[in-house]
Amino acid sequence: MNNTPQHRDNLGLWLGLLGIFIFALTLPMTRLATGTVEAPQMSPWFVTWARAALAGGLSAIYLLAVRAPWPLADQRGPLFLSLAGNVIGYPLLLGWALRHVTASHAAVITSLMPLATAAAAAWLMHQRARLGFWVFAALGSALVAVYSLLRASQMADAVAQGFGLTWADTLLVGAVVAGSLGYVAGAKVTVSLGAEKVISWVCVMALPITLPGAWLTWPEHAVAPTSWLALLYVGVFSMWAGFFAWFRGLSLGGPLRVSQLQLLQPFITILAAVPLLGESLDAMTLGFALLVVTTVFMGRRMANAPKAN
Repeated sequence: MNNTPQHRDNLGLWLGLLGIFIFALTLPMTRLATGTVEAPQMSPWFVTWARAALAGGLSAIYLLAVRAPWPLADQRGPLFLSLAGNVIGYPLLLGWALRHVTASHAAVITSLMPLATAAAAAWLMHQRARLGFWVFAALGSALVAVYSLLRASQMADAVAQGFGLTWADTLLVGAVVAGSLGYVAGAKVTVSLGAEKVISWVCVMALPITLPGAWLTWPEHAVAPTSWLALLYVGVFSMWAGFFAWFRGLSLGGPLRVSQLQLLQPFITILAAVPLLGESLDAMTLGFALLVVTTVFMGRRMANAPKAN
């Protein structure tokens, strides 16, 4: 078996790319599962509970197979915070927003996730960051705000119908905040538990909420088979298996190198939304995605505190 450093690096990059591809399909698959205002499918509440319940069942099998010990008392707090952000907050807010905006639109807003996660880490873990990081974080946020306003002005008729893209964008920003806080909370116990076990314990600990939640919000009307398949995807892959590929890729290829693959995620989402949802490629959306990703790239290069003189 080839176990050279070059082979490990290449394997890490491929696994990281697989993880990013899985995560990139989350937005169009969520929109397929929830449907739109005009053609609703599953409630975002049901999608949130059901996807986590699916992942929780798989996680329980995995934890039993590897004979993972129960989390210690000081590990449970961060796990519950990760549960609140990644199991409930992010998918629920995302699901409601995607009933009213396209997956491509949401990809631009959520492309701020890496910067938001770095900012949350600097705040919660009391880590200093260079001034340049905050400048690029503010620039990226401003670009997202401008994109949102331009898109809202283009869709003025849709806004007048009640919900409004501005409110949907607020939900997307809330999803980014919830997801980033959840990631930082999980990162606090990743070293002691292991990355795969963190996401698995989070999903298992959520089962007392997600199982009854899925049962109580089960769809009362007929749902398209494609929506059920989309739910299966976000439960098995987006919520669970994708993390295994991603974390293993980070471990083999190195976080600094493999994490840069996150910059591809919004573009994969935009491209995937064309065949999956029938969305069209929009020059403005692609342009703003490129600009925001550039700020993410530059901001992450400056995320670490400056060296002391």
